[in-house]
Amino acid sequence: MAFIGQIYSRASADRLEMLIEERLKPGMDKARIDKRIWNLFGERWAVLYTDLSGFSRNVKEFGIVHFLQTIYESHRLLVPVIQYGNGILLKTEGDSLMVIYRSVDDAIRSAIAMQQRCQRHSIDLPDEEKVLLCIGIGYGDMLRIGDHDVYGEEVNTACKLGEDTAKAHEILISDAVAKAVKLPNGATLEPFDGAPPAIGAAFRVRYEKVVLSRYSEAK
Repeated sequence: MAFIGQIYSRASADRLEMLIEERLKPGMDKARIDKRIWNLFGERWAVLYTDLSGFSRNVKEFGIVHFLQTIYESHRLLVPVIQYGNGILLKTEGDSLMVIYRSVDDAIRSAIAMQQRCQRHSIDLPDEEKVLLCIGIGYGDMLRIGDHDVYGEEVNTACKLGEDTAKAHEILISDAVAKAVKLPNGATLEPFDGAPPAIGAAFRVRYEKVVLSRYSEAK
């Protein structure tokens, strides 16, 4: 199946590249080509970005081996939650993960479970060993290219919220997520005023009272 997946991803990327090349030719009907691209690759997903707080500072202070150890620990903690929570891990970039979910509710529950798992893991560790997670989530129509990548406005929003804006332990979500999600019991939303202007409205998920007992089975 892994080999078939590689063929599918490559075929999707090649098809998109051909359409983009066609779009670049003088006199082409760009609106028609855009419609073809969206018909082929357009899908609706929730997209979740993670980042680790203080990571660059820790690399400088404690070295590259500590960098690799922290990445390994974060993957060990988060990947089982992603799998159990119906997510698809599309990409890893340094200390960041990009994950997609068909259900925006699954994305929120997974985000809460990720935060709670990292917090339990880190509670008795020295500061430099803690896994301090930041999360941003977007939801909407995007172009999915196989199991390789997604592109769209809400993808960019999730990235900016997760990688550039959220602080340790925070889950920040776009307005589209807030409008679509059914929050788990105990979770609430509060307006977040620190998002980049281009993003528009954003919200912080308060999850301190949430109990997700079924995620304890994620191993």
